[in-house]
Amino acid sequence: MTQRVQEEIRAVCTELADLLVAKNREYGNSALEPRRIFSKASPVEQLKVRLDDKLSRIATVDEGGIIKEDTIMDLMGYLVLYRVAQKLQSKGEKR
Repeated sequence: MTQRVQEEIRAVCTELADLLVAKNREYGNSALEPRRIFSKASPVEQLKVRLDDKLSRIATVDEGGIIKEDTIMDLMGYLVLYRVAQKLQSKGEKR
């Protein structure tokens, strides 16, 4: 059973990475290099807002309700992007 779980972990991580790379290609690097039309907040702060939105959506699901898969994938994706933004920010690198 452990081997099967490890395979599923790798599959989900690969699926998430593929999704993030595809969205990055489709939308540009908008999560880490936002256009700043209205908000002047840093990419890290903007990602925190997106994470809050996803967590709020999860928190408002009725007891016993099903959380949509895209909401879970978005949450995981924003967490990965948040980690990337933090790492780049701490290194002083341009995103």
